[in-house]
Amino acid sequence: MQPGGTPSWVIRENASRPVLLALYLREALAIASPVELPRLRDVGAVGDRLEIDQHDRLEQQWRAWWAMTVEPETHPSAVPLELVDVYETEVALPTSGAEVLAAAIVPHAEAARGWAEWAHDGYRSASAARRGDSYRAYAGTIAEHEREVGRRAHSFELNVEVVPLAGVGVWWIGDMTVAVTDSLRSDASAFDDAMHPIIAELA
Repeated sequence: MQPGGTPSWVIRENASRPVLLALYLREALAIASPVELPRLRDVGAVGDRLEIDQHDRLEQQWRAWWAMTVEPETHPSAVPLELVDVYETEVALPTSGAEVLAAAIVPHAEAARGWAEWAHDGYRSASAARRGDSYRAYAGTIAEHEREVGRRAHSFELNVEVVPLAGVGVWWIGDMTVAVTDSLRSDASAFDDAMHPIIAELA
């Protein structure tokens, strides 16, 4: 709560490298989950697909890693984490229960890290070009919601990951995290419209 007991809200917008790496590897490894989230633009599967049983284990291990990556505080690992050397400090996997994933992601390290850097730099450039309108964009949507419901917004936190997805929209990827298409984020009016139901759900 803010001074005086008024509700407060925190929205963090980013294109975080861990999320970008996980999504690139989702494509490279032909992982279907999460099925509701569109694929990345211009990125596809690389190499041979694993046998069905192994691929099922790969999907399961990727999903667990994805949850930890998106919201590490909500989904902590039950066992210690270990860095995957070829990713330097960018990927840490559980020391047990992630063996298939750990082996599968190694050949993709150079491409994954290069793509994540490109996507992150693209977000930073676009964000800088908006000259700090991120706060105004969210504050305006919240103010509109407050007018509609006739009260102050409830306190809430929201993480927004801006990602180059093939689809255009907003998708929940965690308990308090959404993924937003980069092209949608660059369209102020459409972005406001898309975020309104998200804000209404939280506030």
